Amino acid sequence: MIDLRSDTCSRPTEAMRRAMAEAAVGDDVYRDDPTVRLLEERTAALLGKEDAVYMVTGTMTNQVAIRAHTEPGDAVLFDQNAHVYLLEGGAPASLSGVLPRLLPGVRGIFSPEDVVAALGVPHPFFPTTIPSPVKLLCVESTHNIGGGSIWPLQQMEAVAAAARKHEISVHLDGARLWHASAKTGISEADYSAPFDTVSVCFSKALGAPVGSCLAGPKEFIARTRRFKQQFGGGFRQAGIIAAGALYALEHHRSRLGETHARARIFARQIASYPEVDIDLATVETNIVRFRLRSVPAGQFVEEAHRLGVHMLPSGPDALRAVFYLDITDSDVERATELIGEALRQLEHQPEENRLAVNPQY
Repeated sequence: MIDLRSDTCSRPTEAMRRAMAEAAVGDDVYRDDPTVRLLEERTAALLGKEDAVYMVTGTMTNQVAIRAHTEPGDAVLFDQNAHVYLLEGGAPASLSGVLPRLLPGVRGIFSPEDVVAALGVPHPFFPTTIPSPVKLLCVESTHNIGGGSIWPLQQMEAVAAAARKHEISVHLDGARLWHASAKTGISEADYSAPFDTVSVCFSKALGAPVGSCLAGPKEFIARTRRFKQQFGGGFRQAGIIAAGALYALEHHRSRLGETHARARIFARQIASYPEVDIDLATVETNIVRFRLRSVPAGQFVEEAHRLGVHMLPSGPDALRAVFYLDITDSDVERATELIGEALRQLEHQPEENRLAVNPQY
């Protein structure tokens, strides 16, 4: 099976497994695990922040950040298709009690004017106690539903400045920030500089089996450790999994360009099929999103899976394929052949057989 559902489907390399097996460990709840501490220090330094805290998932780092930046009843600004809003189990409402305010991003990217417009115009006749105060702005880069889109650095800086002008904190969901740096050559620290806090993932872009880090000011990260524990994120001998993340950080970042190249090859090849609708300009990193002109996406992914390619539907006619270090050149070639075969098998399916699939994958 050629598994293109997500870059979270990657497997540890033999060298990573050895590093994990040999890791020095301690009890992380007591801050005694030397490998976790080394990972946190290394991540903070790469992102240009004072401190970082290791957690089990990117969802946890994002949601702990939201909880630590806000109080229940506060409002948070999200892009309308942000992962932290759509794909984290309703956690902003459930865990932090915040009110989402959505911005009209294009492939996940919005403007300073969008931020200001969402705040409204205050007037002394209208009590400030009535609306929920906006306390946090979240940005996502690369953007998952945007197809791996990369925020331009100047636009990041501009939206962060617009938020700060109104005393709003800013958080970067940088689960795949490593991909943005690999593509543009702009360092992770430069991308992180406009933000108070940054979340990065080791199990997506870099191929480690577990974990993410949240980075920011030392005092703020100390506050987040309380919520990490409260949300059930207290590790014991976590050095075993932190060693995989540390190995990925030190050895796999330089290889991310390979995944971008394979994504582009895949996109160009499937674009030759008349049934496929894809804008090749949107394939910036390792995520390929495309549509089918008349074949139902739900039935197509089932047929492709039967033939040997695993993908996710993301709407009645939309799909996602994600590339990572385990996927080889021959996998790309074979996957495009099998996709062509699946399309031929389904090209005469009637319109009424379309499946209603939420575009939230």
